[in-house]
Amino acid sequence: MGFFSSPPRGIRVSVDDALAAQKLANSLWQSIQYQCSAAAKQKLIALCIGTDRSTGDALGPLTGSFLQQANYSQLEVMGTLAHPVHATNLKQVLSTLEAHSSDRCVIAVDACLGRLESVGKIAFAPGALRPGTGVNKTLPQVGNFNIVGIVNVSGFMEHLVLQNTRLHLVYRMAAIIADAIAIVGHRLEVEKSAAGSES
Repeated sequence: MGFFSSPPRGIRVSVDDALAAQKLANSLWQSIQYQCSAAAKQKLIALCIGTDRSTGDALGPLTGSFLQQANYSQLEVMGTLAHPVHATNLKQVLSTLEAHSSDRCVIAVDACLGRLESVGKIAFAPGALRPGTGVNKTLPQVGNFNIVGIVNVSGFMEHLVLQNTRLHLVYRMAAIIADAIAIVGHRLEVEKSAAGSES
């Protein structure tokens, strides 16, 4: 556990903010220090939800692929372009996760639709993610923390809107989210190394 007197709050940043990744990383780091046990921090899990068959919904798999390339020992990645986690296999993935990880800290990443003025914003919040709500799907809640990228406008023909979302925006958002999680992964490795040198 961390040293915060009250739970850290969420944050929302713009894809155009040069410090977006650092701001997300700081909020995520504070929340992990507050909420996750020492054992859970040994293997942080990034659960990146979405599909490569829809441009807007590719945010999660893109983020997962970026993180996989970073290759941090403290971070396990589930959901990539090669092996996406989506509505069809999410329950199976969660069953596997629960069977093998009793003490875990899961960051759920997903795309969502929102108001026009919110498009291009990335939101982090402590608590579980409700995947699929933007396209009227009922899926299990996932994660100890969630990061969502608002990739397009909601309200009408959501599936078509997701498929016609600009890849450039999704790519930029995925890179920022991956950078933020990678920063936390690096901090966890440094923390582990420092603890090992003291013992």
